[in-house]
Amino acid sequence: MEANNLQTVVPFHFRECVIIPKATGVKASTVRELQECIATVSDESLYHHTYQYVLKGHLQEYTNEFAEWAGESIEERALAEKFTNLDPYELPSLGALREALTRVIQEYLENNPEPRSVAPGNEFYFNESLTMIFNTSRRARNLAEFMIALRYLEPGSLYFHFYEARNRSRGRSNDFSLWIRQAVGKESLAAEIDQIDPFMFGLESLRSQIVDLVEAELQRDMEGLP
Repeated sequence: MEANNLQTVVPFHFRECVIIPKATGVKASTVRELQECIATVSDESLYHHTYQYVLKGHLQEYTNEFAEWAGESIEERALAEKFTNLDPYELPSLGALREALTRVIQEYLENNPEPRSVAPGNEFYFNESLTMIFNTSRRARNLAEFMIALRYLEPGSLYFHFYEARNRSRGRSNDFSLWIRQAVGKESLAAEIDQIDPFMFGLESLRSQIVDLVEAELQRDMEGLP
């Protein structure tokens, strides 16, 4: 059953996420070295350079830091595209992601001339991160309040509830859709948000996409449309 968009329901509690990078001392100056490092670095490092990439505000044409390095530092655009096409949310584990990344490099090395080394200072530096998640005082008791809150959320909160939530739900959904579906009863709106490609938008574009969808739903309810 759908709740009225101004009716109070079980509140959505917004949480915040902050990542603090930590250097590992591991670096790669060639594609082959990158492959060797990916095979041995910690799961935390792989997570940092893939899943958390969007939170770092890097170039939108890439979906992970390996792709950005391949495209920008060594100018191997074809390799960068192969990295970009990897969707970690479709893989069952970080182990599977590690295998997929090393396989991409191996296939590339077998079918292309050996890429050059990068200039000093442009090496790929492997990091890990300390992830801090904490509660905020921000709440939404209905869909209208939810839309207003979305406009002013910190980027880390958007990341936590949309991207990080996909890991908690094994890639199936996000916290916003779950609340809209279960508390507000708006299945179609929840499905529309679920269908947003997490790699098509940066955080601010993602914010705009969700706000627009919620605003359209509120407008339909005001006009009495289905």
